[in-house]
Amino acid sequence: MGPDAVAPYGGRAYLADTSAWAAGRDPAVRRDWAAALRGGQIATTPVVRLELLYAARSAEELDAIGAECAQLRDVPITRSVTNAALGAYRQLARGRPLAHRAVRTRDLLVAAAAQDAGLGVLHYDAGFDVLATVLGFESRWIAPAGSL
Repeated sequence: MGPDAVAPYGGRAYLADTSAWAAGRDPAVRRDWAAALRGGQIATTPVVRLELLYAARSAEELDAIGAECAQLRDVPITRSVTNAALGAYRQLARGRPLAHRAVRTRDLLVAAAAQDAGLGVLHYDAGFDVLATVLGFESRWIAPAGSL
């Protein structure tokens, strides 16, 4: 990015969900995604790293993914993160029966980690909008829902 370029995503830092990593390859968002990575705006967490590594098709690809993730801020899954995740499940379930089943456990941990670190979540997954109603983080779509 040149000196006059504007940082993508309002210049904010985000914990990027696996859905954002996948969407980041799309030509519609690739430039902003790459700029955010270069600009230090993207963080990761063990849950996301494990999902990215799972998708590797070879040891070499796994090593390349691991090296790329090692350059990013790491947000740990701590006791406070798991406590926040458990509290969010309770809040969702109290809102309406079985509402806690509307979100995946891994997304819940990503959202709780983002809240704990004071970051937003960059994603392409409606579950994060649900989680933002019970956790304190900004839910930001990498592209408008349904556009990719």
